[in-house]
Amino acid sequence: MAKILVVDDDVAIEMTIRLLLERAGHSVVTADDGRKGLALCQSGDFDLLFLDIFMSGMDGFETMRMVRQQRPQMPIIVISGRPISSEADSAPDFLTMATKLGAVSSLQKPFRPAELLATATGRLEAAERGSLRPAGGVASSP
Repeated sequence: MAKILVVDDDVAIEMTIRLLLERAGHSVVTADDGRKGLALCQSGDFDLLFLDIFMSGMDGFETMRMVRQQRPQMPIIVISGRPISSEADSAPDFLTMATKLGAVSSLQKPFRPAELLATATGRLEAAERGSLRPAGGVASSP
């Protein structure tokens, strides 16, 4: 199965994602901030990256930018607990913004286990086929 890196500063989310992916047969490595995640990404050969957008220190946008420079083919799934707004004058939709900046998919916290696994499977299959264009939208279907 795949080797997956999970970068999230929320220990409960990090452990949940790890447990779900390991039960699905994947090898999972975790980091609790962007700098540690970037260092692991540089030294490891990962098939997929789950990346929280809002973390202290180096946020997900900066981490994603640096990962893209070093490993442009690595599929990145961004995750965030910030609410998605449908109103034009309210807060920006950071998940959509992240997919426009290079993430292949996104998940809104809290997510359903089946949703996380389907997204991971879909992105891994797309990477194997060489189709890394963003799937767009939140909780994109594989």
